[in-house]
Amino acid sequence: MIGASGEGIHIRDLREQPSWVLNESWVRAEGVISFAGHPLIFHGHNYGVLGVFFREYICVDVFRLIRQFADHSAAALANAQAFEEIDRLRDRLAQENTFLREEARSKSESGTIVGQSAALRNVLRQVDLVAPTNSAVLIQGESGTGKELVAEAIHNASKRNGKPFIRVNCASIPRELFESEFFGHVKGAFTGAVSDRMGRFELADGGTLFLDEIGEVPLDLQSKLLRALEEGTFERVGGTETRQTDVRIISATNRDLFADIGKNLFRQDLYYRLSVFPLSVPPLRERLEDIPRLVNHFLNKVGGRHGIPTRRLSEEHLQHLCTYDWPGNIRELQNVIERAVIVAQGGIVDFEIPGLYPGTSWNQPKPAPLNCVYTYQELKEIEQENIQRALQRTKGKVSGRGGAAELLGIKANTLSARMKSMGISRLR
Repeated sequence: MIGASGEGIHIRDLREQPSWVLNESWVRAEGVISFAGHPLIFHGHNYGVLGVFFREYICVDVFRLIRQFADHSAAALANAQAFEEIDRLRDRLAQENTFLREEARSKSESGTIVGQSAALRNVLRQVDLVAPTNSAVLIQGESGTGKELVAEAIHNASKRNGKPFIRVNCASIPRELFESEFFGHVKGAFTGAVSDRMGRFELADGGTLFLDEIGEVPLDLQSKLLRALEEGTFERVGGTETRQTDVRIISATNRDLFADIGKNLFRQDLYYRLSVFPLSVPPLRERLEDIPRLVNHFLNKVGGRHGIPTRRLSEEHLQHLCTYDWPGNIRELQNVIERAVIVAQGGIVDFEIPGLYPGTSWNQPKPAPLNCVYTYQELKEIEQENIQRALQRTKGKVSGRGGAAELLGIKANTLSARMKSMGISRLR
């Protein structure tokens, strides 16, 4: 009654008002006669109730004196909670600063999404669709395709863009530290836990948590991760307090999670929880028309980082770059450009990398010996591949100056007929 109403209660004789007594035998055994109680209110907040039982009759003056004691007690409780909150916020701020420094460093090393190919525009359309929602997104793609940039683009276009974007590389966390990294730990939870520490879920509260290489999470920890995703609750390692968090999950992988499910390496229920909106990032070989823009972007970026004047690339070099398969995708292209800029002499970048010349790929098999005899089918496949490379180099141009027919040394009509018989369509 006191807690609900915020008003004090003075009962001079409990024996005359037995309806207030829950346990009459206790009152008789203790010789209780009177009761006085006041709410513990400070600045409009009720911190509890102070109740006093007396073995004698108490007057109004004593009742008022207890009111003063209750007021002082409420102020002391408020101050204690305030100092506790200050300590908690100070620890949180220190840990957030650490993560923000890491974030700034990784942000300076990353970049923006560059390109205008049809494949990339399709990805960006999907980003625009899913960003305003809170749906979990699973980004799939080969290593080096820029999955992290896509995740960051989703966060920046969402309503959570004013809150943290916390990255977790699941492949770089030691197995024994997975739970602590995700959910945090309390002091003394294990050897080396010298203080309380917040996990990534707590740091990302209100924002976005990006789980890169999600397929690397150990199977026995996937159930705890699933619970945190479904219920929004977790406990720190070594702690008993259940904490709540509001985070949006974006995960990424270059693995076939369906195959891992079949091998009992990944939980099926976790997969469906993560892949509410699956999104696939195309490899660089499927967006070769973006290479010139990417090259210019990396030339400016690398030159600015190393204090090297902006270099220029010859048209021949661009053609060479567009005929390579790029198994390492954009990351490999960036490394190639950076090395070329560093070793460049004069104003033109020169590539001195084995295998980087027209119509070849670093991961191609070596040419067959001179005494090798090909079957008719093998010759047809070689010719088909040669025509496709010529079309790639000329960006789909068949006839005229600089066309694939001129490059192959045959008439345009002949080339068109062979393309039709082999089912080769012009490149866009």
